[in-house]
Amino acid sequence: MTHRPPQRLATLLAALCLLCCVLVSFPATAQAVGALTQGPVVEQLRVKVPAGARGAWLQAEEQSWGPWLQRQDGFLGRDLLWDAEREEGLLLIRWRSRRQWLAIPASEIEATQARFEAAARRALSHNPGERSLARAANPFPLVHAGELEWVALTPPLEEEGP
Repeated sequence: MTHRPPQRLATLLAALCLLCCVLVSFPATAQAVGALTQGPVVEQLRVKVPAGARGAWLQAEEQSWGPWLQRQDGFLGRDLLWDAEREEGLLLIRWRSRRQWLAIPASEIEATQARFEAAARRALSHNPGERSLARAANPFPLVHAGELEWVALTPPLEEEGP
């Protein structure tokens, strides 16, 4: 007949084994999480921009988000693109790290968005074909927001000489 340890001791041993497994894997997990918050990231935004309002959108971006982004820690640059088929603006905003991007207080983002919307309404009010958009709370509503992991930068092609 074999001797069995009491149930309480078996439970304690199982808990200790589980704790050891967690502690052994913790550095790798912490390193993986750290990599997600340390590496470069690209914020991706899509906004609705009708063809006739494209100039007003760009003007409002340059009057509000452009100067604000320049002052942000970790901001590397941005690209503003326009999809004529969908009538959407695509913004790709490059950040040195996800941590720096996410450290920006929501109140600052909301204040800058309010300045953007006011600038957009002013710009649109000068365009007779877009006056209905000028009355909208947000003339260029957000369609999609996401983030992309920045893995490589391809250098521009050199132009061939004559």
